[in-house]
Order: sequence, then structure tokens, then C-alpha cells
Amino acid sequence: MVNQNSLPLYEKIWIKHTFSRVMDSLILLLLLMLLGYRVSSHENHTLPWFVAFLCELWFTITWITTMSTKWTPARTKTFLDRLSHRVSESELPALDLFVTTADPVLEPPIITVNTVLSLLALDYPSNKLACYVSDDGCSSLTFYALVEATKFAEIWVPFCKKYNVQCRAPFRYFCNEAAENKDLPEFKQDWLKMKEEYEQLSSKIENAAQKSIPCQLMGEFAVFSQTQVKNHPTIIKVIRKNKDRSDTMPRVIYISREKSSKHSHHHKAGAMNVLTRISGLMTNAPFILNLDCDMYVNNPKIVLHALCILLDSKGEKEVAFAQCPQRFYDTVKDDAYGNQLVALPMYIGGGFAGLQGIIYAGTNCFHRRKVIYGLSPNHDIQNANKDHGFTKGTLLSEKETVQIFGNSKGFVNSATHILKGNTFGLYKSLDLEDASKVASCDYEYNTAWGKQVGWLYGSTSEDVLTGLKFHAKGWRSELCSPDPIAFMGCSPQDNLGQMAQHKRWSSGLFDIFLSKHCPIFGTLFGKLQFRECLAYIWITNWALRSLPEICYALLPAYCIITNSSFLPNKELGMWIPVTVFAIYNISTLSEHIKSGLSFRTWWNNQRMGRITTMNSCFLGFLTIILKKLRISDTVFEITKKEELPSNDSSNENVGRFIFNESLLFLPGTTILFVQLSALFMSCLGWKLIKNGEGFGVGEVFCSAYVVLCYLPFLKGLFGRGKYGIPFSTIWKSMVLAFLFVHFCNRAM
Repeated sequence: MVNQNSLPLYEKIWIKHTFSRVMDSLILLLLLMLLGYRVSSHENHTLPWFVAFLCELWFTITWITTMSTKWTPARTKTFLDRLSHRVSESELPALDLFVTTADPVLEPPIITVNTVLSLLALDYPSNKLACYVSDDGCSSLTFYALVEATKFAEIWVPFCKKYNVQCRAPFRYFCNEAAENKDLPEFKQDWLKMKEEYEQLSSKIENAAQKSIPCQLMGEFAVFSQTQVKNHPTIIKVIRKNKDRSDTMPRVIYISREKSSKHSHHHKAGAMNVLTRISGLMTNAPFILNLDCDMYVNNPKIVLHALCILLDSKGEKEVAFAQCPQRFYDTVKDDAYGNQLVALPMYIGGGFAGLQGIIYAGTNCFHRRKVIYGLSPNHDIQNANKDHGFTKGTLLSEKETVQIFGNSKGFVNSATHILKGNTFGLYKSLDLEDASKVASCDYEYNTAWGKQVGWLYGSTSEDVLTGLKFHAKGWRSELCSPDPIAFMGCSPQDNLGQMAQHKRWSSGLFDIFLSKHCPIFGTLFGKLQFRECLAYIWITNWALRSLPEICYALLPAYCIITNSSFLPNKELGMWIPVTVFAIYNISTLSEHIKSGLSFRTWWNNQRMGRITTMNSCFLGFLTIILKKLRISDTVFEITKKEELPSNDSSNENVGRFIFNESLLFLPGTTILFVQLSALFMSCLGWKLIKNGEGFGVGEVFCSAYVVLCYLPFLKGLFGRGKYGIPFSTIWKSMVLAFLFVHFCNRAM
């Protein structure tokens, strides 16, 4: 009989995407043939031909990184029965839960409290959980909502566990009128009572939100009476304590770190580091789960699934974090804005999982605290070598430890406790003076925080940067995707939020590529595996990808206006780009169909891929260039969270583009005007196409295809109100388009 203690707690299952591999290989072969054809062609040495060669060379390099990332996809399978056999409930490690919010307007407190409520109701010993909520908006409304929600949790948590409720965020649970166990009289009575209590909670929060001052600033709320969002002292409130093992409620702690206009706060990364230090002083759990405020628990057993990975005999030595995929509940019909992330994580995310590991996505992630403190894999107190906290098997001196972790004796002791390999966090009564000290603006000065310890600073994509640091040290990560899906969240409900989000992502990722943390350096001087490096190069160059895409999109128009050609027009050569275009679209369509998506969803994703790359990513590229030239700095833009899903199929405006005077729409509107001008001129030069002179059908088709991708912008030219492109953007684009046409005429 097999010894249960010797069996792995999880296994990696390799996925075969044979059709996808074949199609990807054909595309690479055709791209290489196209490059070879352009090099070997002695008849064409025009500017369009040369620009096309450079763009196609970039596309080929990008495709190689894409293929490498997708080539060996994998997923993990966890064994909860083996975990329960190996680790008793009393021996399960403690877990600290981090929830971050920053703006009570863009991130309504009702969303935040639903996330907190779902965490408090996890299928895990309550005395092993502590929920820390970081409020960078220093909002009395958020604190009030948490206080009221914690009272509601006293009855909500027992209800969820009594009836084994799956979805433990009440605002989603009560959307489903056909709840399970509905035929049981006792359940029906409890369900109605719970729904009534939640509606009262929602009403309290909604009424408070409508007031200029949400509640009377007395007692616990008095501290908010003289605070400003960007200038206030540290506020720490222990809303709920866990009394003993029989207590059904975890601890709940509210934190608003100190803010001052004289200090940089490093956005979300700074907030996460403050949570790490305060939780280290209080509960010091060896594992941490961090969630964005809109990501509620959809699988109450997710902690056990993640621990199968983190407590496995092999995973314990190699795995830094377990990342759960992001899924969304408020999907717009046919994914009109291309932001539901279904097919991409399946192929690219699975591909990452088959390498050194999935990237850290900033939310839905279980961390090993000692890794956050800078420890490298396979290093412990017996055989450590130049790691933070240890050197050659002995502890660093007190002076060296302070230089790394700061001058809080309490926190240094808690960090040492973790670095020694202790897996049981010890609850301590919170010393508010010490906690306020580690949350102060100047605590991190002359320490390793944000550099070698904690979440790294220097990019608005602090999540990917921090995960890259872990991988460069030699750690692996695993994709944890149980059924049902672990977490669900809300996505941008219009194109404005989606495009702004992609701008922030692309700028932050490109900032990483141009920094000392570039993945190439991680491979040359660190332990980042080569194919993992290629995968990071693929993702950190979203912004740079905009340049060749814009150039390639403008080439057909340039050729039509100047009566030239950039596409091969003789014999076999002309079929190469046609075949690449056909195979690429067939391949991506098949991936979407296999992911359970529709043809319309596929097209929307293709269209939005072109729009976001040539608009959001291009502005992200310019943002980082200006930052590197020290002309301006990046701004962290918070994505608006919707309180309720707005997927009303009866609304004729669902899926329509919204426009404003943002620069996000200037590149796209200019490209559209250029293509329309070129298509108009192509009608005048149709005889040249028939005679085989100058531009051909290929250039006209490419120009028309770009217009088709920008159909929402074309509709915006004739739209009204928020659905119409503002006149200021139109005339700026017309001027730029005129200058482009003028340049083309000068080049003839």
C-alpha cells in the first residue's frame, strides 16, 4: 500500500494543443519566407518595401517569443484529500488576507465589503485568518462600510458554512433567486432573513455615500475629522478580534497608511509593503493572499487548493507563489471591448505555467512571506548564502538587519521568525505605536524595501516587476485553477476604462523592460530561465509593439497615395502574406472556439487588439519615453469599478464606444482619416490597378481592413453626445492626416 505522506499534494498536467502548434509553426515558416523574399528581391528597394521589411522582422521576433511561451502549456491538479490526511486542521498554517482599495468613488465600498465578506467566509479555520484592508483613499465611508459589514458577517459567515454556499459574496449570491437547498423550509427562512439583512446593509452604505460626511465623526470615526486624502497620519483600526478557536469570525483590520505631499507613496506597491509590515507585527502568517477590492471568492476551498501547492514537499522548496486566474462576472455581450481574458490565459497563461511559472498578476495570488522578505530557494538557516537575514548559516548583525528591514525591533523579530522557517504565525496584540511607525512615510528610507524586499518600486506594473524578481532569484510559480474558478471580479464596462487600463499596463511593463530589472539581465546575471525570459520579453514589450503596428497600418495608405507597393505582387511571393493572414485568423478563431467563445467574440478581440495596440500602447510608449527623458512622470490611474453588472442585452447602447477629449483617441482617429483619404484616392486610381502599375488590390484590401477594425471610430464621427468623437479630437486628427498626405505627395 502506498504511503499517503509520500504522495505529492499536486501534480502538473501537460496540455497538448497540437493544432495550435502546427498553425503557429506554419505562421513562423511563412514569416521567414516573407523576410527571405524581401531580402532576395532585387527589383524593389523603395521606402515602403524597407519599412515593411523592418515591421515584418519585428513581427517575426515577436511571434518567436509568442510561440516559445505557448509551446508547452500546463495546468495543476491539487489533491485535497492528501492534504487533509497529511495536515490536520489544527496544524494548518495561518494566512493573512490583504485587500487594497484607493478611491471610494471609483471603487465603491459596497464592492470592497463584498470581497471582505467572501474572505471572512472561507472554508478555513477562522482563528488562522486575518483580513487587512488597505484604504489609500483615507475614506470614512470605507471604514464605516467595513464596520457595518463586519456586523453583518456575524450572521453571514455561519449561514454560508451551514448551507455550504459556494458564492460567498452576498451581492452576487442574492442575484441568483434559484438558490440551492431552496426546498428546505429552514433554509428558505434563513435565506430570506439573510437577504433582508444584506439589503439593510446596502441601504446603510448607500445612504452614507450620498452624504457629504458619511457618518458622525465621533468615537472611532473622530480620527477622520481632520484628514486629507494625500495628507494624514496613519490610521489603524482593529474592527474585529478573533477570541479563540471556537470563534467563527476572523480578525478584521482597517489600515490607511500615513500620507504626506513631501513623500512618494509608490502607489499599490507601497500599500502592499505597509500591509506586510503591519501584519508582520500582528499575525505574521507565513502565507499571504492578496486581492483587489473587486475580486470576491467564488470557490470557498481555494486556500486548501493553494496550500496543496505551497506545502508540497517539492513546492515548498521551489514555489514562491500560487497565482489564480482572473475571471469576470459582468461580461458585456460578445466581449465588445476585448477585456474578458478567456482565450489568452488559456493559451498564453497556460504556456507561462509550463515554463518557470505564471507571472504575478497583482491579485488572486498566494505568497510565501519569506520570499517577500528576500529569501532565495533552497536557502534556510542551515545552508544560506548571502541572503537577507542570513549569511553562511548565521544571522546578520543587528545593524545589517536594520538596514534591510528598518529600525522597528518588533518587525525585525517577526521577520527573523519567518526567515528561520517557522510556518506558524503567532498572534500578538497590536502595538499601535510600533505599527504606526512601520506605516510612516519615512520608515523605508535607507532600507531594502521596494528594492530587494517586498513589492518592488519603479513601475506602475509593480505586480509583474515583483514576480520577475522572484523568478530571477530562481523561484518557480504555479497556476492554481481549481473548478469552480477561485475568484471573480468586475471588468471595465466601457472602452474608456479598458483603454486606460491597457495604457497603464503597457507603460508599466515597458518601464520594466528599459530598467535594470529587464528580463534579459535576469537571465544573464540571475536564474531566470531562457524561455521564461522570452515570455517576459513578450509581455513587457506591449508598448513597443505599437510602433511597427502603426507603421504597418499606415503603409497601405502611403502606397495608395504615392502609387507604390509594399506587398509582393509576382508569382509565389504574393501568396505568402495572404496565407499568413488566413492561417493566423484561422488559428486565433479556433482558439476562441475551443475556449467556448463565439465568432463575434473572436472578431471583437481581434479588433480591440488593433485598437488598444495602436492607441493605448502607443501612448504608454510615449509616457515611458517622456519619463526616461525626465520631461514628465507616470501617473497611476485607477480603473473604475461598477457596483452592479451592466450587461443588459436589451440596451441598444451596450457595446458602443464612448469618446472624450483624451489623447487615447487621437492616434486612432488620425489613422482612420488617413485610410479614408487613401481609399477615396484608390477609386480615382482604379485604372492603375487594372494595368498592374503602382499599388494593387492588396494595398486597397489592407486599408479597408484597417477601416473595418476602426469601425467604432467611424461610427463615432457621426455619433452624438458621449458616443461621438469630440470636435477637438476630429480637427487635430484632420490636421495630422493632412500632414501625412502632404508628406506622401512630397515623397512622390
